[in-house]
Amino acid sequence: MNNIKDIVNRYALCPKSYTIKGDVIVIETEEGRFVFKLNNGKNLGKLYDYLRSRSFYHFQPLVNMDERYSIHDYVEEVEMPTEQKALDLMLVLSSLHNKTTYYQEVTFDDYKKIYEELTEQIKDYYDYYHYLIEEIETKVYMSPAQYLLARNINKIYGSLSFCQHELNYWYDLIKDKKKQRVVILHNNLEIDHLLHDDKMYLISWDHYQIGMPIYDLYYFYQKHYHELAFYELFKAYESKYPLLEEERKLLFILLALPGKAAFNNNQFLNCQTVSKRLEYIYKTEKLILDYNTTDKVE
Repeated sequence: MNNIKDIVNRYALCPKSYTIKGDVIVIETEEGRFVFKLNNGKNLGKLYDYLRSRSFYHFQPLVNMDERYSIHDYVEEVEMPTEQKALDLMLVLSSLHNKTTYYQEVTFDDYKKIYEELTEQIKDYYDYYHYLIEEIETKVYMSPAQYLLARNINKIYGSLSFCQHELNYWYDLIKDKKKQRVVILHNNLEIDHLLHDDKMYLISWDHYQIGMPIYDLYYFYQKHYHELAFYELFKAYESKYPLLEEERKLLFILLALPGKAAFNNNQFLNCQTVSKRLEYIYKTEKLILDYNTTDKVE
């Protein structure tokens, strides 16, 4: 806080109040409200200059950058339904990816590394659940969480089998390609990182990087799969920025990975953990099935 006061004094902002909101501090001054956020080494000024050069303007105005903090104008957000905000976010994201797309050279080893890492991850999940089930089957009486997992273990194995099958198909599809489509990734996408007033602003660019566009979609799904209808959201995104076949294939492989249901001594939490993993698997399976069915019809 002392460092912020030094900055405020340096710019003669005359603060009236300080409000902490998550990882930012909002300062109200006679000149208006400003947002101070700790830097993590990323040069946001350079990023914003690049985005402007690509005619992308959906970022919070940057007033200045201190050695410790980035300073932004405060945006007074307009309230709206979560579903509408999510749809707007997909359209802003598609614009970001569309306007920052380029193709970079890749080698066989680049794709081989992805293939081998995902194959190892699938094997790790299989071994993890196989060990759990072997332990559960030794019990005279299963706990509710153990019973729930045992009753649905074939669904988990099915997801892993799907992932390996699709990964093999993906590898055959891309192994001879020499270029890969990449974009600026926001890399920290969630519903609260879109602000509305008379314009729309993406905030929290601290983790931006260059990469395949699917990783923004993957991150957003992990954050909000339980509350949003992703079929419509992904379709809205692709209406403006269609994914390539190999991109969509890899995205669905990543989404279909079941994750781990970690047990502890709290039986209530164990039931919640297994239920959430199963909910994720069923919702993701339906998303992929609906997507593939619609593609075939079209």
